[in-house]
Amino acid sequence: MRHRSLLRTLAALSAVSALAAVSSCADGETTTQPTPATTAAPTTAHAASSTTAASTTAPAPAPSTTAQSTTTSTVAPTTTAPTLTPNARDITVVAIASGLRQPLDLAWRADDPVPYVVQREGLVLRIRNGGPAEVALDLRNEISLKDVQGLLGLTFHPTAPLAYVDYNDVAGSVTVAEYAVRDDGTLDAASKRVLLSIAQQFPNHNGGQLAFGPDGYLYVSVGDGSGGRDGLRTAQNLGDLHGKILRIDPTPGDGASYTVPADNPFVATAGARPEIWAYGLRNPWRFSFDPATGDLWIGDVGENRFEEVNLARAADGGGRGANFGWSAFEGTRPYNTDQSAPGHVPPVHAYTHGDDDCSITGGAVYRGNSIPSLYGWYVFADYCSGDMWAFVATPGAAVVRLGSRGLVSALVSGPDGTMYVLEYSAGRVLAIVPR
Repeated sequence: MRHRSLLRTLAALSAVSALAAVSSCADGETTTQPTPATTAAPTTAHAASSTTAASTTAPAPAPSTTAQSTTTSTVAPTTTAPTLTPNARDITVVAIASGLRQPLDLAWRADDPVPYVVQREGLVLRIRNGGPAEVALDLRNEISLKDVQGLLGLTFHPTAPLAYVDYNDVAGSVTVAEYAVRDDGTLDAASKRVLLSIAQQFPNHNGGQLAFGPDGYLYVSVGDGSGGRDGLRTAQNLGDLHGKILRIDPTPGDGASYTVPADNPFVATAGARPEIWAYGLRNPWRFSFDPATGDLWIGDVGENRFEEVNLARAADGGGRGANFGWSAFEGTRPYNTDQSAPGHVPPVHAYTHGDDDCSITGGAVYRGNSIPSLYGWYVFADYCSGDMWAFVATPGAAVVRLGSRGLVSALVSGPDGTMYVLEYSAGRVLAIVPR
């Protein structure tokens, strides 16, 4: 087993080495306590309301071990729980791409089987089987690589030839920009249109996930931007976009770069930012929607002790107005005593920092057909240890270990349900397949 000192060293390395955008736990972050914010600090385009939605081969993992979750599920399932249990002895991985530099995300266009991979340094690449990677977009001169910043996320519009990227600009601001997609699959740099720009006082806790929800709107994760311990007290502040999941219509309107759906939960709340969909998050590095149920799963990176998975059932509003508790709570335990989060939604799973673990990499629910025992299970990993697990959100459910890889920066479900693993330092994209 790797020693704790080694993992702590990894977590504290510079961004060029092992400290990727997910490694925002307490071991490597700024501990200076800034003055809490009293007004809405982010700089961003303000938007008008709209009721119209956007156009609408690697060694095998170790044998399986099973461990009980440190918390039990508090959310009842809306579908029948899987009757089979995955076993690591029945699963392996194959490499579909290698020779990459710090890959962080993977995305597909509709009706296009060629995946796009995001490299932290600022490149978006198209990965064709048996051929060299093709540069689809080059932002290397437009981004900050300070600490854990960089090019962090990518998604494509479900019906229009448009792509959206999440990155830190040269000033470090969290930026969401839209690009037109050419017929050859490249992104037209000249078409760039900035939707959001959120100033950062600290270079960590940036969030970085983008995804279109089942409703056709664009969801964006933003970290608390506080350096550590929610020092700016942004996560519970509805007047600030930090520590939130945002929901917007990327269609411009009334002179603004995007519009706010009229049914967003805080549209009519005085002093609140109408873009906010859910709040009380520390650094929601990766979230995903279950394509079978529409449920929203969020992997939220913890502070000193706990990493957590949050779940918002589509049948219960899909997280609309949900408060996930940070920084009044870290995991299931009280944290900042001056913060309150009444009625907060506790995590469906939380785990403590052990010898190896330190930073969760949120994943996705497996909906592929090639591994029946994994169907319906949420798969996630820890960035530092590289250990991968799966669980279902049923009371008392066990968490099954699926094996371990290198530093895991993302787990992404492909168009056909295949689960992909991104190894940050090894520069590989792997597919989880039956042995």
